[in-house]
Amino acid sequence: MKRRASQGRWGRKMVLILMLCFCIGSLVMLQKQYIRVLDLETASPPDNQKPRIAFLFIARNRLPLDMVWDAFFRGEKEGRFLIYVHSRPGFVLNRVTTSSLYFHGRQVNNSIQVDWGESSMLEAERILLRNALMDPFNERFVFLSDSCIPLYNFSYTYDYIMSTPTSFIDSFADTKEGRYNPRMNPIIPVYNWRKGSQWAVLIRKHAEVVINDHAVFPEFQKHCRRRSLPEFWRDHPIPADASKEHNCIPDEHYVQTLIAQKGFEGEITRRSLTHTSWDLSSSRDRQRRGWHPVTYKLSDATPSLIKSIKDIDNIYYETEYRREWCTSRGRPSTCFLFARKFTRSAALRLLNMSILAI
Repeated sequence: MKRRASQGRWGRKMVLILMLCFCIGSLVMLQKQYIRVLDLETASPPDNQKPRIAFLFIARNRLPLDMVWDAFFRGEKEGRFLIYVHSRPGFVLNRVTTSSLYFHGRQVNNSIQVDWGESSMLEAERILLRNALMDPFNERFVFLSDSCIPLYNFSYTYDYIMSTPTSFIDSFADTKEGRYNPRMNPIIPVYNWRKGSQWAVLIRKHAEVVINDHAVFPEFQKHCRRRSLPEFWRDHPIPADASKEHNCIPDEHYVQTLIAQKGFEGEITRRSLTHTSWDLSSSRDRQRRGWHPVTYKLSDATPSLIKSIKDIDNIYYETEYRREWCTSRGRPSTCFLFARKFTRSAALRLLNMSILAI
């Protein structure tokens, strides 16, 4: 009996020792992880904190090009950026879903389901801005898709964006496609109707204008929608005359129109910093031509492609007969800091070839 009691006490001691070791090991791992994350977010003392750029990623689920952005952010030691990601509700960025520590836990927790061509995209942008504006050091807000790549290193990108007090918003008069719905008048008069790329860079003042807007956004929710497609008519009533529907893509109009509505167009540089190539002849369906940009695949990822994008120094806006010559710090410069849409294999090839200078 004494032998069995002794063995029982020894077994309990072993269990307690193992549990204690496990707890200590877990605490050590948590402390190391906390220190690594803390180093990323507070790379410089608060008293010396420089203005930050908030990088706002709109993603479906994962970030397939996270390895490129990891290389882009890796050399930055002054705490001049923060990352925010809008993905599907419930998605978490951790060691399983991203290979980059920079993205761990950077998803916003109040995300919504986003559908292309619907006002839910605008709400996703507003959610990202609300989260990013909570940090007083964030002074620029860069919208990026999950297929975007940076064309230059972080320091060049930071200096380019911070060198001007203006937002970069691609904005021009939309006079061709009939996307404006007269029902928006008088809240949104036609002379304030604008079109452009959704991939904008906003100063803090304009970011606050977007999240505090309670007039223009509801009009977009009601009256700016994409045209019904034939394959979806089985789920929705067949329109009497589909050609008379206003084919309005909200994210190509909202920020531009809001800025015009508020009288702030004099405070923006009217171009995007993200390059997108549109192929108007790729689709056999006339209604779909130009709806989606070109996707660069592995075979497209060459030095000549990146050079051709970097060499662009002006943009022509046909509807306004306006040519926008690109400048930085008052001197002629390249127009674009980012480019899309790239597949993961294409981005990896560019990164391995050291073409992106990051």
